[in-house]
Amino acid sequence: MEQAFLDQIVREIRQAVADMAAEGRLRREELFVLGCSTSEIAGARIGSASSQAIGDTVIDTLLDALAPYAMTLAVGCCEHLNRSLVVPRAAIRRWGLEEVTVRPALHAGGACGVAYYARLEEPAMVQAVAACAGMDIGHTMIGMHMRAVAVPFRPSVKTVGMAPLVMAYSRPRYVGGPRAEYP
Repeated sequence: MEQAFLDQIVREIRQAVADMAAEGRLRREELFVLGCSTSEIAGARIGSASSQAIGDTVIDTLLDALAPYAMTLAVGCCEHLNRSLVVPRAAIRRWGLEEVTVRPALHAGGACGVAYYARLEEPAMVQAVAACAGMDIGHTMIGMHMRAVAVPFRPSVKTVGMAPLVMAYSRPRYVGGPRAEYP
């Protein structure tokens, strides 16, 4: 993997997180979900060219970019693990998550899942989360792991590497009718 390409990935992820933060869409001490196809970042079809170098770069960059917000990262795995997620074990207790038994591998879970699992002191796998914000690199479908109501966010960065980038944040549901007032 060329260093210039990895450096590009770092810049794109940092900019996307900065855009979301500038709009006030990152809430301190909440969950941030990542769905990522390293194959798509490299310009290949999802699931066909997993890259541990890209996965390591994405995770290290995202952890660093989210650190000022004390957000807990939840990294989604591929469909081979039923979209389960890697989280720190403390997240299970804090958010009442359902633990599952599996460990991500490069071709069953994905490079980002493997990278994050390796970086955690106490990694755990869970069935689902309800994150307040997230990043989907390569159309990995993070919507199932977002709180209602998920709102698309359009950062200035449209891709990470060759993969399309979609971000989202959540807002409380609007309730009431025609006479209701909202802040």
